[in-house]
Amino acid sequence: MTSPLTPLHSRYAAIRTRSVALAAPLSAEDCSAQSMPDASPTKWHLAHTTWFFETFVLEAYERDFTPFHPAFRVLFNSYYNGVGEKHPRPQRGLLTRPSLEDVLAYRVQVDERMARLLAAAPHDMVLCSLVELGLQHEQQHQELMLTDVLHLLSCNPLFPAYSPAADVVAPAAAGPLAWRSFEGGLVEVGHAGGGFAFDNEGPRHCVYLHPYALATRLVTQGEYAAFVEDGGYRNPQLWLAEGWDWCRAQGLERPLYWHPEGGGGWRTFTLAGLGLLQAELPLVHVSYYEADAYARWAGARLPTEAEWEHAATQGGADPLEQLFGAAWQWTQSSYAPYPGFRPAAGAVGEYNGKFMVNQYVLRGSSCATPPGHGRASYRNFFPASARWQFTGLRLARHLG
Repeated sequence: MTSPLTPLHSRYAAIRTRSVALAAPLSAEDCSAQSMPDASPTKWHLAHTTWFFETFVLEAYERDFTPFHPAFRVLFNSYYNGVGEKHPRPQRGLLTRPSLEDVLAYRVQVDERMARLLAAAPHDMVLCSLVELGLQHEQQHQELMLTDVLHLLSCNPLFPAYSPAADVVAPAAAGPLAWRSFEGGLVEVGHAGGGFAFDNEGPRHCVYLHPYALATRLVTQGEYAAFVEDGGYRNPQLWLAEGWDWCRAQGLERPLYWHPEGGGGWRTFTLAGLGLLQAELPLVHVSYYEADAYARWAGARLPTEAEWEHAATQGGADPLEQLFGAAWQWTQSSYAPYPGFRPAAGAVGEYNGKFMVNQYVLRGSSCATPPGHGRASYRNFFPASARWQFTGLRLARHLG
């Protein structure tokens, strides 16, 4: 784990090394396959994060810049229209060439060039800010590497484990469910300064909150199993109309990676392989639609993102559990710009702002999020149907 106070060159080396380590349990075949259009091969993640530093940092700062391979500019561009052409996202799994060995060589060469650049200009604040953005971007892709490979391996009837190790990524359990009340009123939300934040976390601004309460922990797998067994997926009164149509069209009867077990129980597929459902662990891999339906079944609702952030920043003797490091938590808030939001100039400004439509905000961080990457103001976002990420929910209630 690296600290924000760690020298930038050391953080760069540590974060880049971790990406390669995450790929170590995988075969070259594992690293090349793509299980669905929304996921990407591990090899592509390793190359794209390197492309970011080559394209946005080295090309701008390196004297006599020469790309590692000219074709990589198109192959490993994700969605930056300002950079130029892109290889179609659904076809990333067809890139059998370059090989994994070639991609790792690409990383080594770019890392050597980045080390020289950071040593030559350690106090260039614009450069350092851009490198920090690249590191935060790579940490996001480290989480995507795990979620995408989990989906890939789940498609294999052998249900192979990413890693059978005891310390493989898994959410932690919490205590009994309780409720914590908040008075609300006029509160400030958004990044308060001091440390890194993505542009979508600001500007800091005031919102008015009615009195509310949040559950002290996340909904568990066992609690959600009761919803499933009570016919939750067969009761249209619990679902938003669009969610019900989505559920019927997909033929869904349970969360992603759940498999019926003889005797009425459940098995779940995780990065450690297929095993019995752990009732006390947080629920993960549910969509916004499923989270909203469960909340309605439980006589509650999802929190707004402002409620979540306000609650997460309050002290007290009765703190909320599992705010970070367990599951991304759906909120009922649409992903939209804060008042006064302005994206950065140039292609880097495409990072967040252009996705502010047809998405919902998730808060916190998950068991797959790199340590130290989460914070109270962090705004993750996905479409309402997304459920291959480590997404769960925390219940909320109105008061008064």
